[in-house]
Amino acid sequence: MNRKHFATSQINLVLFSASILLMPSLVNMIVVQAASETIVKVEPYSISTDIGETFTINITVVEVQNLYGIEVTLCWNASILEVVSLDLRLGFESHPDGVLHELPSAPIFVAENNVSKEQGKYRLAATSIVPAPSFNGSGNIVRLTFNATNIGNSKLDLETQLYDYPPPDREPRISWPIEHITIDGSFDVIPEFPNVIIVLFLFMVVTILVTVFSRKVPRKIGQRLFYPSFSNKIY
Repeated sequence: MNRKHFATSQINLVLFSASILLMPSLVNMIVVQAASETIVKVEPYSISTDIGETFTINITVVEVQNLYGIEVTLCWNASILEVVSLDLRLGFESHPDGVLHELPSAPIFVAENNVSKEQGKYRLAATSIVPAPSFNGSGNIVRLTFNATNIGNSKLDLETQLYDYPPPDREPRISWPIEHITIDGSFDVIPEFPNVIIVLFLFMVVTILVTVFSRKVPRKIGQRLFYPSFSNKIY
């Protein structure tokens, strides 16, 4: 069993156990998900920096209903990007810009939260735990900061799974995926303008100017003035 299936199994096990313990008052709080409006995206969508500079992206969910579990996989070109830090925004009570609910007696359960710098890959699997309610609305899942290490471009390839809280009349009583749209991001490293190119450019400009002006300056031939652009006749 691979790590992804293991993390998914852990989430479903927790959600299944939680559904058995769900209090009646929480059942009434569940609303029907608006699947067609739900988006998970890399924000900002497009980034450009110089080599050696850092930048930060958010993985954001927009207009989700009845959210209880999350899986995220983000891939990038490891030859030009390196993760500097990551900041989970899980637990709306402690992160007002985040997602999922938590209680002092029911913290967010994080089954996986790993970065592979060599592969250029990030994996997250997490869920709320009863008696925490399901999450409705928009918020950030995680914030990642990268360093640009080389010239090039990279797709920020995002794959996600969102899981709902099963209603009491669902058989079997397990979580279902929440349908949503996923939007990737893109990144470009802007090459620095080398100093040698600047020097060559200035040299070319000076050479052209000298050539142009030299053609307009009269030259002496013997005792006469010679104008290259006119007849050599003296008036």
